[in-house]
Amino acid sequence: RWVLSLECKGSRNFMSALRRAVEVDFKDKDKHKSQGLYLLTTGIPDQETDTISAYVAEACGGLDLQLHVCLFSVTQGTDSSGIIPACYATPRETASAFKEIVQAASGRFHWFGEAGIFESDDITSIISEMEKAKNYSQKCAFLVESLKQRS
Repeated sequence: RWVLSLECKGSRNFMSALRRAVEVDFKDKDKHKSQGLYLLTTGIPDQETDTISAYVAEACGGLDLQLHVCLFSVTQGTDSSGIIPACYATPRETASAFKEIVQAASGRFHWFGEAGIFESDDITSIISEMEKAKNYSQKCAFLVESLKQRS
């Protein structure tokens, strides 16, 4: 219930929030095998992607810490909840920046909007596994058919 009382607020100062999360908020981080940070965002950070990626790689490298990003792209203008899209980058540029940052943190990237899912590392992995299973199944079927013909 407490989540329902929360209001959307904040800034685009990604580095400040990330530093706080990594350096202050991860109490007892040495006691946990792995931890993850989830960034829910609608726009591009105000710092350079290279700077953020370097910090994330260093911060996450010493720990089993992963940064995952969920990017929500809103339609042009302001949506019904009053969220204003980032004016400094296109949705594609924003997605590219976060994909680079997530790769530095060995995390996962998910990009969705009102129309559905645009890109998701999890869905890509699932589709890849399904393709591998399909190829394996086809090879097995070919092998079984080959053995039947020899008999």
